[in-house]
Amino acid sequence: MSTAMNFGSKSFTPRPPDKGAFPLDHLGECKGFKEKFMKCLRENSFENALCRQESKEYLECRMERQLMAKEPLEKLGFKDLIDEKSEAKLKTL
Repeated sequence: MSTAMNFGSKSFTPRPPDKGAFPLDHLGECKGFKEKFMKCLRENSFENALCRQESKEYLECRMERQLMAKEPLEKLGFKDLIDEKSEAKLKTL
């Protein structure tokens, strides 16, 4: 009984993620926001619903510095936390 594997018959073509790349913050531009979010998670037994404001601020930082694609905060699940100033700022960027 012989099982032959033909590795040349199929080729795998990688494709990028649907939302594009999510670059690492090599320069630490949003490190303070990330640390604040992580501290909140630790203090709240990793209940992320209790740290939504910190999460929103971290994602806003990443969008402002082109570390992730700009998305409306409503699409990211923060409609209830949006204030007019931050939303207007994101729309002008």
